[in-house]
Amino acid sequence: MTDHHIGLIVPSSNLTMETELPRMLRAKEDAEPGDRFVFHSSRARMRHVTPEELKAMNGQADRAARELADARPDVVATACLVAIMAQGPGYHCTAETAIGEALRSEGCQAPVVSSAGALLTGLGALKADRVAIITPYMKPLTAKVAEYLEDAGVEVVDALSLEVADNLAVGNLDPQDLRTHWRRLDLSRADALVVSACVQMPSLPVVQAVEDEAGLPVLSAATATAYTILSELGLPTTAPGAGSLLSGRY
Repeated sequence: MTDHHIGLIVPSSNLTMETELPRMLRAKEDAEPGDRFVFHSSRARMRHVTPEELKAMNGQADRAARELADARPDVVATACLVAIMAQGPGYHCTAETAIGEALRSEGCQAPVVSSAGALLTGLGALKADRVAIITPYMKPLTAKVAEYLEDAGVEVVDALSLEVADNLAVGNLDPQDLRTHWRRLDLSRADALVVSACVQMPSLPVVQAVEDEAGLPVLSAATATAYTILSELGLPTTAPGAGSLLSGRY
């Protein structure tokens, strides 16, 4: 049995990243015995999804990374997509570099994954140049996410904002509602559907079902983060029932 230690930097009000990511990787453990995934979290204060709180949370990443370094994780993931995308195009590279430097200053050489960068990685793996997205954000923040993706070369053909500003409320949304929400989008030009462009908005229970219903690849910020973590660990990018991205075909 090989243990893989995964460090997570999560918003203080996040309920979902520490639920969905372990659930995917525990399913992988059951399907492919031999690897075990162990999780360690450090929290950064954020309660409301506003530009001010998102920027302040980013300022806590150095402290959170140094705390995680003490556990000597094999990979570190920072898990708030919009906090990074709201800072402007390409900021995931800046954030990942800064967290990596903080880790190395404490003697930890772990690679760094951001959910923002992971979403781009996942879309690239799927060769998805045009996407539709669902977010829990207010419309101005959804526009920031769309601008970020488009700057990276991914056209957002349609977007749906659920407009929930309280981050705890986002974590308590019913993922089954996404099976109705996606039908409000125009997918006629989409190569893929991002059913949750937010690691706090629950979606894992319906990713595979929506993919089956929509007839095109469906991913989320969480499934993309799992994909990128597995890639960084040098492991097969597979997790049962989590959509095409984690089927092992990419």
